[in-house]
Amino acid sequence: MVQTRFLIAAVALLACSATASAQMLPPPAKPAVPKAPSPRAASCHNGASFDRFLADVKQQAMAAGVSQRTIAEASPYLIYDQGIVNRDRGQRVFGQLFTEFAGRMAAPYRMQNGQQHIKQYAAAFARAEKEYGVPPAVIAAFWGLESDFGANMGNLPTLKSLVSLAYDCRRSEMFVNETIAALKIIDRGDLHPDEMIGSWAGELGQTQFLPVHYVNYAVDYDGDGRRDLLRSGADVIGSTANYIANGLKWRRGEPWLEEIKVPPNLPWDKTDLNVREPRSTWAQLGVTYPDGRPLPNDNLAASVLLPMGRFGPAFMAYPNFAAYTEWNNSLIYSTTAGYLASRIAGAPPLRKPTAPVAQLPFNELKELQQLLVRAGFNVGKIDGVLGQQSRAAVKAMQIKHGLPADSWPTTELLARMRGGTAQAQPAGMVR
Repeated sequence: MVQTRFLIAAVALLACSATASAQMLPPPAKPAVPKAPSPRAASCHNGASFDRFLADVKQQAMAAGVSQRTIAEASPYLIYDQGIVNRDRGQRVFGQLFTEFAGRMAAPYRMQNGQQHIKQYAAAFARAEKEYGVPPAVIAAFWGLESDFGANMGNLPTLKSLVSLAYDCRRSEMFVNETIAALKIIDRGDLHPDEMIGSWAGELGQTQFLPVHYVNYAVDYDGDGRRDLLRSGADVIGSTANYIANGLKWRRGEPWLEEIKVPPNLPWDKTDLNVREPRSTWAQLGVTYPDGRPLPNDNLAASVLLPMGRFGPAFMAYPNFAAYTEWNNSLIYSTTAGYLASRIAGAPPLRKPTAPVAQLPFNELKELQQLLVRAGFNVGKIDGVLGQQSRAAVKAMQIKHGLPADSWPTTELLARMRGGTAQAQPAGMVR
């Protein structure tokens, strides 16, 4: 925080006799400039100072094979920044309605840019699909969402972000590993320390890889001897395909997400990513494509996903959709990414709900989360945001009260919960 200092300069003019000696006042002393405060010794490191902690990280890096030359080259960038830690602790989560978020993030211009990039890098996309089985539209959707195809990769020094988050206690072990991985990227000649500029969370490149993913999945697709995910479109395509296929276990030749139309009498308790049924079973229950066409009468397993409950958009989520939730466990992001990929691949726009979907206000959603916790559920952070743990708890309470169990919180459920008549299963029994 910048503190304003007020300096008062006093000039004294002394009237002296002709015989008096003129006296020169000494110049005013300059105010002391405080040194940047050192980070408070983190309890998870047994009170060790940041410098002591950093020395230990460097030792771990050398034990992992990083050269002393690389550590010396990177050392000027391995500095603590409390601002990074503050951003991590105060990060915003996805609290918008799905239709609002997808309307902005999967906008037509991003779909068109994705299609244009598939044409521009046709050879790299074709090679990636052949080698890894990941369709071009899937890669292009992540590319567009993560950085608008390289236009917005972040502007913060990666090494500073990583080592600051490593010293903080919230996810220390994870970011120590990420810091060492970043040093390995430098050590093998992919990037120089001053080139490592990205997001505040230490992610790098046009599809925002954490350094561990960069080390494990980045490939040299343009043949220049480096894995450059900041500047090489071909490397971005091949590396993203490699990560999706081998890191996220993509199933070659299978779909990921399709919009559907659900009947008003669907067994809502079945609408959950943890419930998979053959498409033939969903067809028998009255699920169709949005234009009324029947689903294929086959045994391909799928889940019905209702990101805004039974009155909002509906999707058939296939096993490949797990790659999206693994990429980012926010349901609103992962559903948007899958939807954008389908649009780039040629699917029509999302059908708009026939009427506005009622959403609990922020304060009431927080109250509902508090009531769920009192009833024995683990909803994670009580933040007024409908995450997957909250959705699972809502579904369980809807079943308990005999309400349509579509995982969407309603005023009716809140009223029942305020009545205090229901007791949930123990938290460990609710996923």
